[in-house]
Amino acid sequence: MSPRVTLAVAARVLTQVRRDHRTLAMLLVVPCLLISLLWWMFEELPGDPFDRFGPGLLAMFPFIVMFLVTSVTTLRERSSGTLERLLTMPLGRLDFLLGYALAFGLVATVQSALAVALGVGVLGLDVEGSVWLLGVVAVADAVLGTALGLLVSAFATTEFQAVQFMPALVLPQVLLCGLFVPRESMPGLLEAVSDVLPLSYAVDAMQELGAGADAVEVWRSVAVVACFTLAALGLGAATLRRRTP
Repeated sequence: MSPRVTLAVAARVLTQVRRDHRTLAMLLVVPCLLISLLWWMFEELPGDPFDRFGPGLLAMFPFIVMFLVTSVTTLRERSSGTLERLLTMPLGRLDFLLGYALAFGLVATVQSALAVALGVGVLGLDVEGSVWLLGVVAVADAVLGTALGLLVSAFATTEFQAVQFMPALVLPQVLLCGLFVPRESMPGLLEAVSDVLPLSYAVDAMQELGAGADAVEVWRSVAVVACFTLAALGLGAATLRRRTP
């Protein structure tokens, strides 16, 4: 692994994203639009449900968008033969994945800053914890989506197959993360499954911030998310193929 090579890969990916206006809109605009739509849906309901669901949604939407865009983009590199050409140079699999993770991590930072600014500053999301820490958690959640997208791209053979991982890998996490039903209120088996799903801890961190929990608890959940992220990147580096058969 070479930091210089990793940074070169990251710069290349950022250049590609900057030139692809549709992908850039998908990454930066879509999460904000989805959060605005949910705020609009909840506006007339009693009990301020947006304050209840908003923090979890700030974790979920960037996670889903980054997963989808990263998995399809990385698979396109392999299926087009670009990855095979890159790996003939002094470039290792880990350099490639870390470069992608760094590039999309920077995009995730901008994405999360926009979503948090919109939710808290414009839509009036009530957060009892620190707003800057809310942004940190949102970035960690988006980077988690990036890492899982990179992992999925190592197993899919077509872009359509990459999208098919959504219902297999992402939707169960959305249902079991505790956003809709508290995890401790689920049947025992489902609660046990939710305990090993990374999105559960991402949503936990957001909900803890929304409820004004101690920062130590939030950082504990963020640390679990970071461990899942590193594990996904390591497994992705071990299984990444040079090109699609």
